[in-house]
Amino acid sequence: MAEQDGNTVEPPHRDDLAGAFGANVRRRREEAGLTLEQLSTQSSVSRAMLSKVERGEKSPTIGVASRIAHALDASLSDLIGGAAAASGVAVVMRKNARPVFRDPETGFERHIVSAAPGAGGAEMVAHYLPAQVSTGLLPAYPPGTEKQLVVLAGTLTVAIGGISETLNTGDSMFFQADADHGFANRTDAPCEYIMFISRRT
Repeated sequence: MAEQDGNTVEPPHRDDLAGAFGANVRRRREEAGLTLEQLSTQSSVSRAMLSKVERGEKSPTIGVASRIAHALDASLSDLIGGAAAASGVAVVMRKNARPVFRDPETGFERHIVSAAPGAGGAEMVAHYLPAQVSTGLLPAYPPGTEKQLVVLAGTLTVAIGGISETLNTGDSMFFQADADHGFANRTDAPCEYIMFISRRT
């Protein structure tokens, strides 16, 4: 639904979102001229798992999805299937239109909340981390990638470069994301936080 000076992103069907990741992985792999075996080597994800992911038969964990994205030189948002940047003065994305990645093992959720992903070389994502859940260490981003986050609810522990910081509701943090890093909720209450990812060129 478009308005005169802006655009509204239409909500995708959840079934479409479920299959989007696998389809995008296959497309990016083929565009890169990689076989499943080559992508398996580069991502440290088994060929069998990659095949199931591409066919939409298996939903990857956040760790597996991140390794696949980095091996394809893509952002996780690219593979989840975020809305393309649109022209116009303003772009609106309704809450029920958010592309969502959900870790099938932990319940961790990553919501793309950027209405125009990639605009200005940055994106914004909302994370939901259930009680006593950790993402594990996620692979380093390319040099020049920076992350800022603010905790909306709960307590979040961030591990990066051999250090660990615990953040409470309202606390914020900035870090260079070119090292392995991870997020953990070590409490008995869920945690929610907003993250802003920017890439310096």
